[in-house]
Amino acid sequence: MPLRHRSLALSLAGLATASALLLAGCSADAGPSDTPATPVAGGTLTYATGFGEPTCLDPHVGGNMPQALVGTNVLESLFSQDETGAIVPWLAESGVAADDGLSWDVTLRDGIAFTDGTPMDAEAVKANVEHMKDPETASSTAILALGKVSSVDVVSPTVARFVLSEPDSALLESLAQTWLAMESPAGLERGMEANCEAPIGTGPFVFSEWVKQDHVTLTRNDDWTSAPAGATHEGPAYLDTIEWRFIPDPATRFAALQSGEVDAIDEMQPDNVVAATADGSGLDVLTGALPGASIRLELNSGYAPFDDELVRKAFIAAADVNPGIQSLFFGTVERSYSVLSSSTPFGASFEDDYAIDADKANQLLDEAGWMSRDSEGYRTKDGERLTVDFPVSTNQSIPAEVSLFEQIQATTKAVGFDVELHPMDLSSWYAALGSWDFDLTSAIYTKNSPDVLRILYDSENIIPAPSGYHPNNAHVSIPELDDAVTAAGQTTDPDERAALYEKAQELLADGAYVLPLYDHLQKIGYGDRVQGLSLLPTLQIPYFGDTWVSE
Repeated sequence: MPLRHRSLALSLAGLATASALLLAGCSADAGPSDTPATPVAGGTLTYATGFGEPTCLDPHVGGNMPQALVGTNVLESLFSQDETGAIVPWLAESGVAADDGLSWDVTLRDGIAFTDGTPMDAEAVKANVEHMKDPETASSTAILALGKVSSVDVVSPTVARFVLSEPDSALLESLAQTWLAMESPAGLERGMEANCEAPIGTGPFVFSEWVKQDHVTLTRNDDWTSAPAGATHEGPAYLDTIEWRFIPDPATRFAALQSGEVDAIDEMQPDNVVAATADGSGLDVLTGALPGASIRLELNSGYAPFDDELVRKAFIAAADVNPGIQSLFFGTVERSYSVLSSSTPFGASFEDDYAIDADKANQLLDEAGWMSRDSEGYRTKDGERLTVDFPVSTNQSIPAEVSLFEQIQATTKAVGFDVELHPMDLSSWYAALGSWDFDLTSAIYTKNSPDVLRILYDSENIIPAPSGYHPNNAHVSIPELDDAVTAAGQTTDPDERAALYEKAQELLADGAYVLPLYDHLQKIGYGDRVQGLSLLPTLQIPYFGDTWVSE
């Protein structure tokens, strides 16, 4: 491979070093609110989300951001992370790997119970892992994260042994995610329908009502004793109630925040962020880059036209995204040249691979045999137009992003691509991806570990999970990349992990499978009556265990 400029993000020290990891508490990521010394108990906080309404509140089923957002304050994980990425305790006290790396003993906090009274013990951990791995659960996220876990043995009531098929350096990182949160075994036994309506956890709040297409109500768990490391207080949450509303339209959502109809919102538009942070607005914004993959375009290399590397490279050389990012996002995001987000360790940036060069794009298309143009200026070969089918989810793509896609459509048209944008609802979008009925897609995948590269680009994940979901939308099948992400998952040495993950990213850049755009930012706007709000660093999800409202 030719030498070129590249930069590596800082490696995170302390991620499963040597053969064991003993956990210690660290501060959670504090929000910008100026919290007074004496919080006030009681009251209701109204939160409006633009991420969409879950079809099931159990994050073991499927496994998406809407489930994680609403579920984090009800369901708790075995581990969490601090602002540096180091693993810290939550429902577990520690995790220790065997010398051969083929098992981990996870020691649990004693005396924790689910809100139905069921003990949160090693039997509960075993039941949860079996539930996540059961094909009938139709998990997409949890089952992929637990791909190397063969079983869980109950060593004692407070020690659960994770038995692995091969070493997994990302295991504790995976267990820190909400999609692998612990749920009451008795609740799981009720069946999927009941558990989807109201899963039972150990968290500061419980699910008490779900009015479909309107809101979910969370009420305080007065017996809560399992605050994560870094929490600012012990004991029950301050808030009596959280009303979690679904307001998909961004303008309506922001207007509700401005009027005081709601106290906090997510998925803020770039212009809304500018307005909310202006002097005198009475609002503030809490931001954090979601870990995992950056927002990016993935080129489906399994089918024409992007099964031809020359065509993929031509598209990337023609897709001029920088002007759009600068003009459409009002300075709220920065262009990324890495498939990993800036908050994910071992991200490598390959700016030269994404340089804009229309002459190069034209030359590559000529070389690929797309020599002719039709009356509209689009390239043709053997009577077929160079068409790129691009389904766009109306639920997941913000207006600025859609405008960016339209600019990509225009800049690639100049060299002969016919990019056809097809807006569709979320379920139709998932169906199109699941059946490989696309050439190009905008992708989001959140995972608090560089192991996201294995999930997204290992050739094994071209094959759908039991839910029908295949994460390898770029249809990447490179033995050398498979070897790199596999080896990275088997070593705990941070230098070895960094080199292997860089190799995997270099192969993706060389082959023009992915076009990175920018980090997916969590942008939480809130009014001045909201105090003590923070983001859990694990997934940059708002945490309300320390939040209170002033009147």
